[in-house]
Amino acid sequence: MVNRFNTAYRAGTAQQTAEYDEGLRAYMLKVYNYMSSGVLLTGVIAMLVGTNEALLSTIYSGGLRWIVALAPLAFVMVMSFGAHRMKSSTLQMVFWAFAATMGLSMASIFAIYDGMSIARTFFITAAAFGALSLYGYTTKRSLSGFGTFLFMGVIGILIASVVNIFVASSMLHFVISVAGVLIFAGLTAYDTQRIKESYHMMATGEAVAKGAIMGAVNLYLDFVNLFMFLLQFLGNRE
Repeated sequence: MVNRFNTAYRAGTAQQTAEYDEGLRAYMLKVYNYMSSGVLLTGVIAMLVGTNEALLSTIYSGGLRWIVALAPLAFVMVMSFGAHRMKSSTLQMVFWAFAATMGLSMASIFAIYDGMSIARTFFITAAAFGALSLYGYTTKRSLSGFGTFLFMGVIGILIASVVNIFVASSMLHFVISVAGVLIFAGLTAYDTQRIKESYHMMATGEAVAKGAIMGAVNLYLDFVNLFMFLLQFLGNRE
């Protein structure tokens, strides 16, 4: 009797584990699909606008440039603080609008760097992001201890970037670029592990849908920032 009970218990546990693993894989696949689709939308819009001199001049010659520059931050704030009040379908639409606006914001890189170096940096970023995210997903080591350090690093980069607007130091610019690559490389692995570990706390389909979108937002930001900092090293200026 005891052996039968143990066998049934192990079978039930194995089935629950298999169902959990299957659900986790589907969840992470949804996160990556949202993230990669957002990056693709951003890239297409950035290229279309950035290679159209008339359109690029219209956006960046007047006050509209400030709206384009600040709008992505507004979208991030809306999603971060309003996700729990939105339906998943609404949150998804906000994410697409955010990705499109980021495309407008990043269009100026086509006026600064040549297209070949932009493409090369994109593929390097994609390869690095894939490796770092895979590490974050598979490692048994907890990366939670790096969270505060990485967040403070982002704040430090923002402050240093503002300071460098006024001092225009090439050395400080170099330091910011190096720190940016390292910090967002770390955040890619950290966020991937955090998104994976958050799955078990989601009880409903709606929560899973929202979690996938917000997870995609985090990885999207890691990818874009890693790309922009690498571009400062690898991009050939026009």
